[in-house]
Amino acid sequence: MSENDSVSVFAPAKINLFLHVGGQRADGYHDICSLAAFAGIGDRLEGKLAGGLALAISGRLGEGLSNGEDNLVVRAARALQAWARGNALQIDGAQLHLEKNLPLASGIGGGSSDAAATLMLLNALWRLNANHADLQGIGATLGADVPVCLRATATLMEGVGERLTPWPTLPHLPVLLANPGASVMTAGVFRALEERSGTDAPPLVEFRSPAEVASWLASRCNDLEAPARCVAPVIGGVLAEISATPGCLIARMSGSGATCFGIYETDSAASTAAAKLSLHHRDWWVVASTLR
Repeated sequence: MSENDSVSVFAPAKINLFLHVGGQRADGYHDICSLAAFAGIGDRLEGKLAGGLALAISGRLGEGLSNGEDNLVVRAARALQAWARGNALQIDGAQLHLEKNLPLASGIGGGSSDAAATLMLLNALWRLNANHADLQGIGATLGADVPVCLRATATLMEGVGERLTPWPTLPHLPVLLANPGASVMTAGVFRALEERSGTDAPPLVEFRSPAEVASWLASRCNDLEAPARCVAPVIGGVLAEISATPGCLIARMSGSGATCFGIYETDSAASTAAAKLSLHHRDWWVVASTLR
């Protein structure tokens, strides 16, 4: 691959359709059980060979995001470099460009998905031939959500996120995603957590329609929603407004917040709801998408 050749990888938003929490482990992490799905909206990472390693960030939602060694993209690149050196593989540098389309600290795995995209992009760009298990192992050192983001398809997550079971294919699932601009830090939400549903895994179900998905989710929840609403009360208003849109089958919060989602029967219903919500809340991040 020449220096002028570039590689581009899509980094989709991760949506927790439900998220149950168990006990806290000795290492400080909590066991979870969650069904993660991935949206058609996300960040995009491009890269080409270069002498060193550098990251540029574009997009309004990337304003204020560091492009230094603390950025998950850079951390992922450094981790892959270390793996390559440990396997006596020759590596180059890379010029990376992150187009940031997802809000920060929003419960939809933007940073983790960016890290996963980095591992996939640089594995191809540097021709390392690392297999999926290798990338999963590296990803697990970067964050609990990185391994599932490497799969980027409907997956049951267990443990701290390291035990992954492919879910039967979801039906075409139109959704609305909305974030009121509140950055909610995961650590603070877990500190406020009181009620836990436990981590018993549900049977794998092959849904035939959005209505079946919504009906199934009605008996499940996101344990982090209540503490997140204590940290950021605006989340309650977001959920109420999504629920009130015509055709909304169910509304929930994703991850540790503050992004919320609604499920609809049709793309047009989701798009109409997104347009209505955007009109009334021009400062919110609101998009219609689909999940897989």
